[in-house]
Amino acid sequence: MYAKFFGLQQEPFSIAPDPRYLFMSERHRDALAHLLYGLHGGGGFVLLTGEIGAGKTTVCRCFLEQIPQGCNVAYIFNPKLTVHELLKTICEEFRVKHEHPAGEAQTVKQYIDPLNEFLLRTHAQGQSNVLIIDEAQNLSAEVLEQLRLLTNLETNERKLLQIVLIGQPELRAMLARPELEQLAQRVIARFHLEALSEAETAQYIEHRLGVAGFSGPMPFDRKASRRIHQLTRGVPRRINLLCDRALLAAYALGRHDVERKTLDRAAAEVFEGGIHSAAQRRWIWPLAAAGLLGAAGVAAVTATRGTHEAGPMPPAITAAASAPVAASAPAVGASAPVAVSDGPVVALRSEAEAWRALGAAWHLDWPANDQPCQAWRALDQPVLCFKSSEGGLALLRQLGRPAVLTLHDEAGQLSYVTLVGLGDGHASLRAGEQTQTVSLLALSKLWRGEFVTLWRSPPGYQQGRAAVSAELSGWLDQQLLAVFKEKPAGTQAPDAAALQARVATFQRSQGLRSDGVAGPVTLMHLSRAARAFDEPRLPSELPPK
Repeated sequence: MYAKFFGLQQEPFSIAPDPRYLFMSERHRDALAHLLYGLHGGGGFVLLTGEIGAGKTTVCRCFLEQIPQGCNVAYIFNPKLTVHELLKTICEEFRVKHEHPAGEAQTVKQYIDPLNEFLLRTHAQGQSNVLIIDEAQNLSAEVLEQLRLLTNLETNERKLLQIVLIGQPELRAMLARPELEQLAQRVIARFHLEALSEAETAQYIEHRLGVAGFSGPMPFDRKASRRIHQLTRGVPRRINLLCDRALLAAYALGRHDVERKTLDRAAAEVFEGGIHSAAQRRWIWPLAAAGLLGAAGVAAVTATRGTHEAGPMPPAITAAASAPVAASAPAVGASAPVAVSDGPVVALRSEAEAWRALGAAWHLDWPANDQPCQAWRALDQPVLCFKSSEGGLALLRQLGRPAVLTLHDEAGQLSYVTLVGLGDGHASLRAGEQTQTVSLLALSKLWRGEFVTLWRSPPGYQQGRAAVSAELSGWLDQQLLAVFKEKPAGTQAPDAAALQARVATFQRSQGLRSDGVAGPVTLMHLSRAARAFDEPRLPSELPPK
C-alpha cells in the first residue's frame, strides 16, 4: 500500500520468505557453518536454536541450498507427531515404501526395517541422508528417544543418518533433562542464533529497502534505527513487523521520514504487551485494512507526485471526505443531515449542499447553472477543481486544504461531508450546521479514499497542456525565488532547463516525485510555500472531544 509513496517497487518488510531479501549477518554465517560442519560430521545430531524470528529458517534455507549432490533430505516442519506418525513421515519424505499386513497393528519394526534397508542401499551407492526437523521444541520425550535410536543405524565406518534439530531456546532446556542425556551426548555441533546487533539492525533495514528499489534519503535515520533495535531487540521478524507498520503510519501522515513517536505507536500495535497500555493506544492502524488510505488499496503516490490533472467535475461526483475550514459555512436547509453507519457519522444526502459548503470556504458563490467547476474556473482569478481517486488520507494531509467526501454506508447509499480539520487520529467533519469530531477508524468504514478539493491556478496555467507558457514560467520563477530566498539572476526570462531543475529541487524538498513537471499538486505546494494566494487551510489541531 505504501510502496509507491516511498518510491519502492514493493513493500520491503513482508514476513513472507523471499530469497531476494536474504540477509546473512556474521552470526547467521556462523550458524550456517555449524550446520555444514555437522553435515560432514559422520552422523549424530546437529542443533540450531534461536528466538522466534531470529532467522533460523533463513539459515536452514541456505543450508539446504548448499547440501551437495548425492545427499538425500527429509524435512519435517510439523513435529507434533507420535512415534508411529514420525516414522511414517520420515519414510514418506525419503520415498521409502512400507507395508502393513491387513488386520495387524502398526509396529515400529514395520517402518524401521525398510528405512534401514534404504539407508544401507544409498550408502553403498555413495549417497548420504539427512533428516531436518523444524520447530523441534515441540517434540515429545518419547519421539526424541526414537530419534536417538535412529542414529544407531550404522555401518562399521559411520552412522547412516544425520539429524538436524532446529528449534526455540526451550529445545536446549529439553535436551538438558536427565532422561535425554544419551541424546545430548550425540550432539556433534550446536549453535544458538543470537539477535542482530544495533549496527546489524541498521544494515538489515538498509538491505531490505535497497532490494525493494529504494534510492532516496532513508526514512529511518540513525536515531530511528537505534530505537528500532531497542523495540525489536534485534529480532529480524520483529524488525519487519515494526518497520512495515511504521512506514504505513508515515504514509498515512504524508511523511517520508519516520519519527520516534511513530515507531513507539507502531510498536504498541504490533507487539503484544507493547510499550503502551491498551488504554493509551490511540493510533488507528486498521486504516489500511479498512480502506482509508486509498480507494483502490494502493499507495497515494500517483496523486502526491502530481500526476492527477484538475478539471471540470461532472454533475455527479464520487468523492470522499474533506471540508472547508470556514466556520461560517451556510445553512443547508435543502438537505438535512442524517446519521449513517449506525450513527457514528452524520452526513448530507445532497452532494450539491456539500459543494456549497466547500465553495463558501473559498468565498465562492454557487453558480446559477449548478456547474461550479466550470463557473469558478472562469473567474478572474481561476479556481479549479482537483479530484483524486487514490490519494486518500496521505494526499489530503499533504495538501492541507478542505475537500468534499463521498461516504458509502452499509446499504450502499451515498452521503457527503466536508472535512474541517484533520488530526492524528480524528477528523472534524461538517454536515450542514453540524460539526462533529469522529475517529479516523469510524470514517474509514465509510470512506473509500476519493476526494475533491479546490485550488487557485497561477497566471498562464492552462489545464491539460504540458507546455509551460511564458507567463507561468515567470510566475514559477518568482515563487521559487521567494521559497529559496534567492535574488533574481537578471531581467531575462528563466531558461527552461534551469527552471525545470529548480522545480525538481522544490519537489524533492516537499517529498514529491522530482520530475520537474509543474502539475497541480506541485503548484498547490508551491503556492502554499510561497504564500502566493490566500487559500483556506485544514487545521491539524482539533479541539478535544
